[in-house]
Amino acid sequence: MDLHGIDLNLLVAFDALLAERSVTRAGARIYRSQPAVSAALARLRLLLKDELFVRGPNGLQPTPRALDIGEPLSQALAEIQRILQFTQAFDPGSSPATFTIALSEHPAFVLLPRLIAFLAEAAPQVDLRVRSFTARDDAVALLDAGEVDLAVGVPPTSPSGRILTQPLFEERFVCVMRKGHPAAKVPLTLDAFVELTHLLVSPENERFGLVDAQLAQQGLQRRLGLTLPHMYAAPMLVAHSDMVATLMHGAVLASGYGGELCVQPPPLALAPVPFVMAWHRRNDAHPAQRWLRDSVAGLPGLGLGHLAPPVPLTPA
Repeated sequence: MDLHGIDLNLLVAFDALLAERSVTRAGARIYRSQPAVSAALARLRLLLKDELFVRGPNGLQPTPRALDIGEPLSQALAEIQRILQFTQAFDPGSSPATFTIALSEHPAFVLLPRLIAFLAEAAPQVDLRVRSFTARDDAVALLDAGEVDLAVGVPPTSPSGRILTQPLFEERFVCVMRKGHPAAKVPLTLDAFVELTHLLVSPENERFGLVDAQLAQQGLQRRLGLTLPHMYAAPMLVAHSDMVATLMHGAVLASGYGGELCVQPPPLALAPVPFVMAWHRRNDAHPAQRWLRDSVAGLPGLGLGHLAPPVPLTPA
């Protein structure tokens, strides 16, 4: 196959098609019209003597040949981009763009209101799409597939050179129970804590959390009266029961039930939960992507310190 004089735009179009699985979305990704992307695909099929993409129930499906060349081509394009010192500017005040962000439950409540307000003021032509994910490594899969531009959640379990991260904020744990609960009258001791009935929030549906791991190290075990995957349902359930829960303080504050709960420091040494912004290395140099990351990192109320204030003992 003679690739002498091949148009680099064809390879860029191929990379976008592989990421988006849609001619329309691929065009939007690389700021090309749908006919231009379709024409590029037709030329690539002739050059590579392969269909490359066929229509399926969920959009364009890559052929084995397309998958074989996809990752090396993406890496080569990224290297070319670095060599040429890609410096094209992105003007948020006038440039139309659509970004897709993956958010786990807590960042959706904490980050989205701030981000929407910021975009309305600073980037009125920028649109936002949000995807949810539960398991932390689901974010890596979404980034690898090119389905999202950015993901915010707890750090992935297995760091990868192709996925880059930046710390955004931390959340400390607190113990909550309803006001008027018999155990809310005095500071919570470890012995009293173990005797209570607990609610465990487990997005991944596990019945063994950080608290259980700490207790097991001391030969202790608690009773789990309820395990559920939804963090923001927990404060309401605790406020209307005799269960106690160990939750992130920011989730309690954002739930709207903070006034109905007694909030105390946990009787265990629990490290704060870090939340990071993650993106794929192939997007690292893109000016619009850089602007998005800088905007998220600069949102008011976020930072490298704890998001929630120190935890006082709430009167029962």
